[in-house]
Amino acid sequence: MNPRERYPPGIGNGRGGGGGGGGNGNPNPNFYGRNPQQQYVQRNYQPSLQYRQLQQQQQELQQLQQQQWMKRNQIGKESSGNEVVEKAVQSETYDSSSQNWKAQLKIPPKDTRYMTEDVTATKGNEFEDYFLKRELLMGIYEKGFERPSPIQEESIPIALTGSDILARAKNGTGKTAAFCIPALEKIDPDNNVIQVVILVPTRELALQTSQVCKELGKHLKIEVMVTTGGTSLKDDIMRLYQPVHLLVGTPGRILDLAKKGVCVLKDCSMLVMDEADKLLSPEFQPSIEQLIRFLPANRQILLFSATFPVTVKDFKDRYLKKPYIINLMDELTLKGITQYYAFVEERQKVHCLNTLFSKLQINQSIIFCNSVNRVELLARKITELGYSCFYIHAKMLQDHRNRVFHDFRNGACRNLVCTDLFTRGIDIQAVNVVINFDFPKNSETYLHRVGRSGRFGHLGLAVNLITYEDRFNLYRIEQELGTEIKQIPPQIDQAIYCR
Repeated sequence: MNPRERYPPGIGNGRGGGGGGGGNGNPNPNFYGRNPQQQYVQRNYQPSLQYRQLQQQQQELQQLQQQQWMKRNQIGKESSGNEVVEKAVQSETYDSSSQNWKAQLKIPPKDTRYMTEDVTATKGNEFEDYFLKRELLMGIYEKGFERPSPIQEESIPIALTGSDILARAKNGTGKTAAFCIPALEKIDPDNNVIQVVILVPTRELALQTSQVCKELGKHLKIEVMVTTGGTSLKDDIMRLYQPVHLLVGTPGRILDLAKKGVCVLKDCSMLVMDEADKLLSPEFQPSIEQLIRFLPANRQILLFSATFPVTVKDFKDRYLKKPYIINLMDELTLKGITQYYAFVEERQKVHCLNTLFSKLQINQSIIFCNSVNRVELLARKITELGYSCFYIHAKMLQDHRNRVFHDFRNGACRNLVCTDLFTRGIDIQAVNVVINFDFPKNSETYLHRVGRSGRFGHLGLAVNLITYEDRFNLYRIEQELGTEIKQIPPQIDQAIYCR
């Protein structure tokens, strides 16, 4: 049998195949234009004609290769060495619009506010240095991200290698994007299974994180689902029968769905735990450990938080394989946030709050109380004083909580009164003032409350209303955080929290 007749032209290693192509990878354009049946008829009944056609195809292919190499050589004379390599590997079919993809992005206006070194002290890397998918880069830039923050510079390349990570960084320095970007990069949209699970401690944070994932991945064909307690279980079950690639939620609800066999996690290669110190508290840790049993043995685990108590170390030793440790917190305090206390009696607190509202330049403020009842009472008082005010706490209906959270984020109201439900990870850029109407009992709670202002390196102000009973807590928190909370002056310079 003639070896040339083993394959039709363009298939296998036979003569006439376009796969060699001198490296250009383009099959012979004449081959695809012929009817396959006609092609075999010609080969069977007119072998001499077929042979001539094969020779002609080879000649055309050689001419095409020569033209392309001449073009590339011409490019080499006009460009520097790096540009030659770049242009040589680019497809000849790219048009000018695809090469200039950045110019077509809908990038939001640049944030010109002052930023602290928490987010500006970078190594100078760009998002493009991580070889991310172009569609993901488009989402990153359209979200308003210009270049990676320090925690993103440290986390993204390590996460892309598949290593476990234990990362500690200050509130508001870009931790969410530090794990969302590698998660979205590693997902295969053609494989309709859950590939990434992101666990968070509160329902509001789950909604916020899923929204970030959707915005960053809006040019990718990735399905993001959010599931939390307080919502319809039936709706979640129905949604899981549709493709889901990335699942964001609270541990209890995801564990419930996994036990029912609806949420299948055997192909989930990445587990992210945001606010890991809270997730590994006695309230959540049993659910987390049960949930990990549904994951494959070769899963990747990423832990992110601002504080890491002993429980996190125990979990790391048991479940993380040679984790990469990232610690960007030499001290617990937040740069850019000025902290004051005002010494008042309990009955003077509302009057003092009224004075603060009249003197401060507030974009948006969050006011913390230590109990649900005090949240509702204070919100009513603030409304009576004539200021716009929402309130939120854990005993409200979930739909109501979602509406308050959404409206406050969108600037529908200037002041929000809440419990510690709102201390974890909530990122509202416009908040520049935090007021502790009730002073917290421990330093971690204080740190997370204060961290709601001054997001992503911007300036913020924290005012603490201190009663006689709070004086010991104030001193202890100052010592534990290694910071100084100063007495409030008669006039506060706007430049320290409004630049």
